[in-house]
Parts: sequence; structure tokens; C-alpha cells
Amino acid sequence: MSRCVLLFFLTAVTAFCGDAPPADDLPAIKLVKPYPKRTFNRPLFVTHAGDGSGRLFLLEQDGKILILPKDPDGEPKEFLNIVGKTTRVDNEEGLLCVAFDPNFKTNGYFYIWYSMAEPRRHVLARLSVSKSNPDAADMASEKILLEIPKPFGNHNGSTLAFGKDGYLYISIGDGGNANDPLRNGQNLNSLLAKILRLDVSKEENGKPYAIPKDNPFVGRADARPEVFAYGCRNTWRMSFDRETGALFAGDVGQDRWEEVNLIVKGGNYGWNLREGRVKFERTPDAEASDVTRNFVDPIWVYDRKMGTSITGGYVYRGKRIPGLAGCYICGDYTLGNIFGLKLKDNKVIGEKILLNQPKNICSFGEDADGELYVMMFDGTLYQIQPAP
Repeated sequence: MSRCVLLFFLTAVTAFCGDAPPADDLPAIKLVKPYPKRTFNRPLFVTHAGDGSGRLFLLEQDGKILILPKDPDGEPKEFLNIVGKTTRVDNEEGLLCVAFDPNFKTNGYFYIWYSMAEPRRHVLARLSVSKSNPDAADMASEKILLEIPKPFGNHNGSTLAFGKDGYLYISIGDGGNANDPLRNGQNLNSLLAKILRLDVSKEENGKPYAIPKDNPFVGRADARPEVFAYGCRNTWRMSFDRETGALFAGDVGQDRWEEVNLIVKGGNYGWNLREGRVKFERTPDAEASDVTRNFVDPIWVYDRKMGTSITGGYVYRGKRIPGLAGCYICGDYTLGNIFGLKLKDNKVIGEKILLNQPKNICSFGEDADGELYVMMFDGTLYQIQPAP
């Protein structure tokens, strides 16, 4: 691509975002390396334990979780290592997410989501922190809570997040390949292409978890009771607004549209009968009337001018950039754009590309103070800070 064409492209990209009015008052941002001398092995998630320690945990896709030092030149500590246990036959497999129990400070529990092979499957496991070392996991404590067979290596979804209700929410992709060939999206008896909601504080009915009694499909013979929402193609990163408790999710599109969804109880987001807000043309038996079903519309979409793979982020609640307070920050993996969406009553009322940069954005993360981080597959961890 010539320099002139590239400049024209970036100008067009900056001028046009998605389907909401421009929000020119949102501040520009920059990416700063908090560990300028260090790279990581496919960093894929950053989070905190919510225990008041201020520790920052970084997950590497091949199977490690590191505790990052407060000193930018310090050495990380290895908190967990399942390298050799998890598998990454496909680019999207491996150790994909971690969530700390709301009562981690007292019970020491945390949860991981990873891939295994032979047979290929998703694994949800609970572990405990070591009784002798608060900076290390007790690897012997692993308890498998859920395994879900999957037919293909891609579309693993994969976010674990606790809501204000204390329940664990899990995003799971449609099983992979393309076009949802097994029609998992609209099949309530499949756990694929869903958002699940589990009570992991107790065991019930022979399972190592319980079903919240108000889950939307409890008691239905044609549905799994774990399901909270469905019709999701590949929800790559979802997060709760720490102030309002609303659950926002970035769902990766197939051919035309990338979307941000507000996840609600019992919501059907349409896949694979539609993509974004329109009929999905590759589902052969889908009728035009399918798009008029009682689907939950995305709160924001963008087309292939803006990128081809959304990376869901967070509603910003930090202090460093006051002008972004209450905005949903997300990005695109392929083009590297970082978007800011102004919200009112959980609806998008304005949009802006906060930053054009060329690297693949594989994940966002949040620390205990609500400040946001961005991870790239070049091994770099960045923090979002205000531009001068």
C-alpha cells in the first residue's frame, strides 16, 4: 500500500466509525509500555484479584499466569503453569481466561478456562492459591467443573467474569469452522454459542456447580439450564461495568458486521440466522422473516471498512482519563483501531476512533483501579493513557 493511499485510508477511517453519531469531545489516547524492557509469550489477558493487594496478573496463551512486578524493571512471578496440559493446536486455543472468586481474599479460589485435545474440548477448572505462598497456585488443587466438547479449533469465545450477583458468567463461541455448520447458535440444548451463568459457590444435583434458580431456561426440557443468553457467534471478551453491573460483549462477525451487545437474561442475539441486524445469507433455510424475530439488537455495529474481528473491552471507570468516564472502550484485532463509545442508559449515543495503530489487538484488561491495558501478539503489554 502506497503512503498516499494509506494516508487517505486512515483519514477515512478516522472520519467514519460505526453507526452512531461522532463524539468529537472524547479525548485522544496513547499506549504506554508499563514494562518497556519486557515482552511476554502471547499475552492474552490482564486482571486483578480484587483482594486489595493491587497485584496485576497477566495470562500467557501457552499456559502461564504471571504476577507483574510493581517495579517496571522487576521480574514477574510465576503464579500458575499448565504448559503441556493445555493445547494450542489452533491459533485460538490454549489458556484463554482467568477470573478470581469474589471471596478470593478469604477462600483463595480462582477459575481458569483452557483447551484440551483428544478429544478436543473446553475446560472450566477451579484452583486454590497455595497456603504457603500467596503468589503461587496450588496446582494439586485443580477441580474440573465443566468440560464442553467442541468440533473445531476456532471460535472459543472465552471470557470468565463474576457479576454483582456473585455468579460466574462464561462466554463460549459457536464451536468453530464457519457459518455455524452445526447450528449451535439457536440450539438451546447446546452450550456452544452461549453465555452461561453458574453458581460456583456450591454443588448441586450431582454437578460441581449449581444452577441459579432464576436462570431463564430452568425447567425447560428443550434447553440447558446453564444458558443465560444465546445466539452468539464468538463473544471474544465481555465485561461488567463495575459501576452499573451491565454486561457488555464484543461478538466477532462472519462476513459483514462486527457488533457490541448488551447481554440480558434470556436474550437471543440471532446467530446464525442473522449477523449484526441483518439476515445472514449463508444460512440456506433462513427466511427474511427470521430477522424480525424477537432478537436483541446490537447496541453498536461496524462494517469491514473498520476491521474484521472485534475485541471486546471495558466501560472505563478509571481516574487517569476523566473524559472517558462511562465510555465503552473496545478495539479491532485486524486493523488495530481503538474505539470509544459514549453511553447513556446503556445505549451508544456517540462514537470515536480514539487511536489508529497498526498492531493486532488481542485483548484488553483492567486493573483494580479501573485503568485499562491492551495486549498485542508481538508480546507487548500497553496501558491506555491520555495523549498529550
